[in-house]
Amino acid sequence: TAYGGDFATPTDWKDPFITQQFDQPGNWMLRTLNPHSATSTDYFQKAPNPAAPSTKNWLGTDSVGQDMVARLLYGFRVSILFGLALTAVGTVIAVTAGAVQGYFGGRIDLTMQRLIEIWGSIPELYLLIIFASIFEPSLLLLLVLLSLFGWIGLSDYVRAEFLRNRGLEFVKAARALGLSSRQIIWRHVLPNSMTPVITFLPFRMSGAILSLVALDFLGLGVPPSVPSLGDLVKQGKANLDSWWIIFPTFAVLVMTLLLLTFIGDALRDAFDTRKS
Repeated sequence: TAYGGDFATPTDWKDPFITQQFDQPGNWMLRTLNPHSATSTDYFQKAPNPAAPSTKNWLGTDSVGQDMVARLLYGFRVSILFGLALTAVGTVIAVTAGAVQGYFGGRIDLTMQRLIEIWGSIPELYLLIIFASIFEPSLLLLLVLLSLFGWIGLSDYVRAEFLRNRGLEFVKAARALGLSSRQIIWRHVLPNSMTPVITFLPFRMSGAILSLVALDFLGLGVPPSVPSLGDLVKQGKANLDSWWIIFPTFAVLVMTLLLLTFIGDALRDAFDTRKS
């Protein structure tokens, strides 16, 4: 825009004036297959929202006029990234806690077990409701709160592996050579105790994605401006006659969880020592 000089402003590519400019000779623009973004609203939509699928919006629009294809793609990306982050953080905490319990045992193990039992008895959903009413909902807040409780189950498997491996001959030989507990844990016991951790990772990631979808559906998840599959499920429930909202969202969820389940089964079979 020129106001006595160049003044950079964001361009609305759906504005009728802008679209007419590209119809002029010599003007062109390279677009993506789906020109809509996850947060753009089509104010020039003729049909009432949610609008049915059309050549302009392949899977229609949601209840506020946003393109369903874009919302699904960006919501899928948010779910995958959140699942990866929650799985990574929870795994680090679980491996650390399980390694300390299993390797040292004795009073350290008993004390940490009692503390973990007390910590696990705290109602997680109530904490989420309380924090959601105090702080502005965000992915970081969800990641922190879910990470505080999502590691307990996996730490038990790591603890069991460390309890089994710490009495093996190679650990005794490492102690006889004068290696410190840190070196023994990091170099010898931990690599031989990662089998249950690796096989459980896809299932933990699917659980993280389902947790995000459920919390978004309940209104305790990400802000409305952030595209999410849970928000689309909630919109589908509110607009049961608009099949183009719930069915594609359900298909994306089912395919994602099925793929993660198949990956988990394949990893479990690959690390199964009972198979030749």
